[in-house]
Amino acid sequence: MKDRPTDKGRRDVLKQAGRLAVLGATAQLAPSLLAIPGVSAQAGGGRGAGPAPAPRGTQLVLLGTQGGPSVNLGRSEAAYALTVDGRSYLVDCGYGTLRALVASGIAYQQLATIFVTHLHDDHTADLAALLTHQWTGSRSEPTDVYGPHGTAAMVAGALAFFKANADIRIVDEGRTVRPEALFHGHDLAATAAPAEAFKDQRVTVTSVENAHYPERSRQQMPYRSIAYRFDTPGRSIVISGDTAYSKNLIELAKGADLFVCEVMDLTIYETMMARAKADTDNGNANSISRHVAETHSTTADVGRMAAEARVKTVVLAHLLPGSNRPGLAEFPDTAYIEDVRKNFSGEVIVGRDQMVL
Repeated sequence: MKDRPTDKGRRDVLKQAGRLAVLGATAQLAPSLLAIPGVSAQAGGGRGAGPAPAPRGTQLVLLGTQGGPSVNLGRSEAAYALTVDGRSYLVDCGYGTLRALVASGIAYQQLATIFVTHLHDDHTADLAALLTHQWTGSRSEPTDVYGPHGTAAMVAGALAFFKANADIRIVDEGRTVRPEALFHGHDLAATAAPAEAFKDQRVTVTSVENAHYPERSRQQMPYRSIAYRFDTPGRSIVISGDTAYSKNLIELAKGADLFVCEVMDLTIYETMMARAKADTDNGNANSISRHVAETHSTTADVGRMAAEARVKTVVLAHLLPGSNRPGLAEFPDTAYIEDVRKNFSGEVIVGRDQMVL
């Protein structure tokens, strides 16, 4: 499905808001960078009209919609930005997220709150890049990263990754703020029932454990996978994360305006199930094929969950196969939509990078 007519206008508003927000972060570094078309070079400086007010309401920007791990030129890995009255919140940070934020017009320097659904690399690969570029860009306010068990350790690992960069610049550039004073990771409990994970004056965030890790795996590790619901004054948006059919997720999504759910085409599922059986017959019970087949949502699963939760609109993301078809055309939207509609009668949108909803 192509962007709806309102998408371009909404994207333009978000881009303008992002450009204005980044002015304060760049003014002390390079005044020449402020030559943005349509914006006074004196914006925010006390001479002239000043920045325009932030857009009101709630928008969701799809930054990365490819199921992964997969790097291709058609779609970035999983990432979404929720903007509420001009303030943005990031959900997941797969490879390509930093560039996608720039393309969307959302000022990554201003991101203060990040949520991670789980710690697979196609949902976290750009986190260290995002944080180190915030620091190098002279961010002075904290950035908090929330996610399941292991998130705090992951942020500590990101800090270790760019410690040398920070040490060099502190000596060579006279910087005084240490990265560890700004960037903080927080482990959330993976609960069977929806539980409040975060709240500020704009949004209430609720989380629940989804069904991405089978019980045989959960028994051997502390890592978990969670879904999020964002309730703002105007809208309710649920992001499934990676998951198979999940009763917990259905409870979380009840009555939501937007249900952003991962999806796997049935032909991919059937192929992976056949491979998984062959792997098991050869003594490999925990194969990649079995993981893909058993821990992701088919189009039929998405339709069932959406119908049972009575959501208004389904947005398909984390697409398998998506653009991951070397030498072949983009997988057709109709292939996803037709099977979802067998169980769900509401609106179905196939997500694309930079789509604004």
